[in-house]
Amino acid sequence: MTTPSTTPSTTPSTTPSTTPSTADVLVAGPASWNRIVHLDALPDPTPHTVFARGAYDTVRGTSAGKALNLASLGRGVVLRTVLGDDDEGARVRAVLDDAGVRVLAEPSPDGRTESHLNLMDTGGGRLSVYLRAPGEVAATGPGWDAALAAVDAAAAVVVDLAAHSVPVLVAAAERGRDVWVDLHDYDGATAFHRPWADAGTHVFLSSDRLPDHRAFMAERLDAGARLVVCTHGARGATALTADGFVDVPAEPVDDVVDTNGAGDGFFAGFLDAHLGGADLAEALAAAAAHAARVVRSPGLAPVG
Repeated sequence: MTTPSTTPSTTPSTTPSTTPSTADVLVAGPASWNRIVHLDALPDPTPHTVFARGAYDTVRGTSAGKALNLASLGRGVVLRTVLGDDDEGARVRAVLDDAGVRVLAEPSPDGRTESHLNLMDTGGGRLSVYLRAPGEVAATGPGWDAALAAVDAAAAVVVDLAAHSVPVLVAAAERGRDVWVDLHDYDGATAFHRPWADAGTHVFLSSDRLPDHRAFMAERLDAGARLVVCTHGARGATALTADGFVDVPAEPVDDVVDTNGAGDGFFAGFLDAHLGGADLAEALAAAAAHAARVVRSPGLAPVG
């Protein structure tokens, strides 16, 4: 990734760098600056010492991941997120700016950018420790006006799990927009996820914590969703529409570099293909192919 020619301001802007009406997709949710630590195996829950195979700092956050992947696929993207007035926030913004993502950044209530510690094992397993997470931000002022304009103008509205994205979720639903949501490893019962599950017209999640993913998918379709997609890691994915269930295998990958961002890459690959007019089978195939490119890359999105 190239380095911007100028040093970005450490003060998050409440107005977009360009008019949001030109964007194909609005993504609302987390962007963070994370420490990634690669281990031979995730640590046991006992006091002991382990040696890392490597470590680095980088942009993460599920909404940053979707935005960067959509941008890498040639989509115009507006990302509505929260950034702090700190060095980490400036680094996050620089990466997003460099990728061509237009950022609507609300200032973090405590001035600090979201941050996680991600411990990764050799099989792609992850233990994520939240070091800092911003709370709610007021849905008022010029930043919120710009977010509403982006909701109205976008070809697709994606709202990720975060307290500060709830106003966007509500506004998109009230304005009659399709709402694309990613429930991640939802168990079907946790109260925090319920607003997204209920509002989503296009619902993505993983089967990791679902005892019966097909029953949950059918429940969401009966509740009003038009598309439900459940991913199974290396076992592929399952989609459900009014026409029934469709399964797609994962694309085999022998040279995995980093599994961070694979789910966001799958989501972005599907959405990009869908917006391009692909049918369900074609969009699922495009999603699997793009996710395979993501895990071959050290970053959230493939480069080149």
